Amino acid sequence: MKIGFFGAGHMGTAMIQGFIASGKVQPENILVKGGRSKTAANRQKELGFTLIDQLEDLAETSLLIVAVNPAAVLPIIQSLPAAVIEKKIPLVSVAAGVDLAEMAEVLGKDYPLSHCIPNTPVSVNEGVLGISYSEQLTTDDKETIDQRLQLLGTLVEIDEPLLGIVGSVAGCGPAFVDLFIEALSDAGVFYGLNRDLSYQIAQQMIKGAAELALQSKKHPGELKDGVATPGGTTIKGVVALEKYGFRNAVIEGVKGTME
Repeated sequence: MKIGFFGAGHMGTAMIQGFIASGKVQPENILVKGGRSKTAANRQKELGFTLIDQLEDLAETSLLIVAVNPAAVLPIIQSLPAAVIEKKIPLVSVAAGVDLAEMAEVLGKDYPLSHCIPNTPVSVNEGVLGISYSEQLTTDDKETIDQRLQLLGTLVEIDEPLLGIVGSVAGCGPAFVDLFIEALSDAGVFYGLNRDLSYQIAQQMIKGAAELALQSKKHPGELKDGVATPGGTTIKGVVALEKYGFRNAVIEGVKGTME
């Protein structure tokens, strides 16, 4: 299984790390066109993927992933060589702001395209990837895309206009969670825990709470009520968070990413 990449920035690297961590894709079978940047060269040394100079080399792959800034997406797909276009290798763009219709104008309506918004936990195979597909995508091409991207986490098929909010909740959400971990750790340190232990406790708590929510399929409010006993310490903490606008702060944070 060979996968082609344009770009080895933050998201491209996270996806590459995830493919390698899955054990299903060998590092040398990830072909990256990363320009002549030092970043790409340094990450190649670290991860062992194959940097290519000739775009024709991408004709060996079964999937192309465009992981560049939005302004570079259309120029890149315009540069695809005939060997790639003729084989109609499925192409996935992970850039916001360039939709399937714009890409289809360049490659044709029958070219297998998808638009995907992943998040950084793809690097450890626990990502959320919102995805939309071109209308003419065949069942085989969709299977090719899904089989490979599912190595990185959970695929969520959704109408393309909603990819933006998926990106905000799933893509920006990890930063919000990291901020929460940091705040919890600060509180732990305030009350005497050392910093490393405080981080460890906060991180494992969030991992465990998320896994419990996934496995139990209970409403988050029900899970909260299971911890917040009448008159107990947890409900007092919940009330304090609400006093300082916890829910509203989270909602406003998401709204801020959409502006």
